[in-house]
Amino acid sequence: MRYFEPLTLAGIVVSIGLAIALDVTNVASPGESLLAGLMGTTLSLVLDSSARAERRFELRGLVQDMPWLGQTLTSIAHSTREIMHRYPGGEIEADARRRLERICDELDELGRGRILRSRTDYADLIMATESCQERIEAVTNITDEPAWWYSPVGQQYWQANLAAIARGVTVTRVFVCDRATADLTALVELQRKAGVTVAVVDRSDIDPALHLNIVVWDRHRAWEGRMNARGEIVANVFVVNQAEVERIRGVYRTCAAANRLPKI
Repeated sequence: MRYFEPLTLAGIVVSIGLAIALDVTNVASPGESLLAGLMGTTLSLVLDSSARAERRFELRGLVQDMPWLGQTLTSIAHSTREIMHRYPGGEIEADARRRLERICDELDELGRGRILRSRTDYADLIMATESCQERIEAVTNITDEPAWWYSPVGQQYWQANLAAIARGVTVTRVFVCDRATADLTALVELQRKAGVTVAVVDRSDIDPALHLNIVVWDRHRAWEGRMNARGEIVANVFVVNQAEVERIRGVYRTCAAANRLPKI
């Protein structure tokens, strides 16, 4: 019974109930009652079979549109079946279910035009900067010292900025900070000399909701560093959803206006 749809089971039950009612009330002969029940049951099974076939054809069509998907789904199904067979009902099976649910959650994020990566994975930040063609708009929050900019990934990102400037990309960056330290002042001057339009904004002059690390490329891609209460980046979010890109770009425009930068 676990393989039948609820509506199919309901149809079979109703058919049997109808046959019994017809026989008990003598509205029809036993043979006619049996025939009515069999007809109802047959109709329910035919409808169930048609629905299953339609779903199979739909799945086949989806897989055929993406040839790589069939092999991937087959591999997942084989691995999952093997896990369920070896470790039924235990922690391994439970964790397998959780992992598959996480895959669904990640696909849902992709469906919303977002890629979530770990706090140490800046691949999208570098890639988008290297492929940018016209404009980079960024806000960098400095909670103490600009140590990130001198880290290996920060230096890689800065080199990508320099390459972008060399090919004619306009780079505008707003630094949000509590105080202008010697290291921050040196960083600002370095970027200005390299051709970046730089502004420094006091953190108290803007809404705390704008204390973010963001980048927008060519107005159609964006990055946001999700931060914890101490201002540390805990996740990297790459966005192509235009509504999200405009939200992030709104953060840049507001921060830029706080320093009276020209609106771009």
